[in-house]
Amino acid sequence: MKNASSQVGRIEHDNTSAALVSGSDYRLKENVSYEFDATTRLKQLKPCRFNWIADEKNTTIDGFIAHEVSSIVPEAVSGEKDALEVWKSGEELPDGVSVGDNKLDEDGKTIINPQGIDQAKLVPLLVKTIQELEARISALEG
Repeated sequence: MKNASSQVGRIEHDNTSAALVSGSDYRLKENVSYEFDATTRLKQLKPCRFNWIADEKNTTIDGFIAHEVSSIVPEAVSGEKDALEVWKSGEELPDGVSVGDNKLDEDGKTIINPQGIDQAKLVPLLVKTIQELEARISALEG
């Protein structure tokens, strides 16, 4: 995956694993700062346990609700809260439908355009928080 001037990401794989690799080379960055309060931001996150509606096994997993993360780590969230699929210009429109109208499924229900979250974008915040906590522990022990 490339932008106008450089590679921004790629998918790498071997016989046992796959990885989505984002560009992270220092030559691609500017205004780098190591001074920010990760602990305060991390404490705002609300991890939760939930079941996917479409999962017939009712398997409970740990995760986040995208819109709850969007104000804390916006780069981790894609899409808009409560967005719906709509008919766009250039699509073949059914009779009685206009551009901008909500798309409906076979049962006549609106089709959601769900938000997503890249949980890997939370890792720098987690690491920085651990470093901040380690510094506080060392100061208390010293």
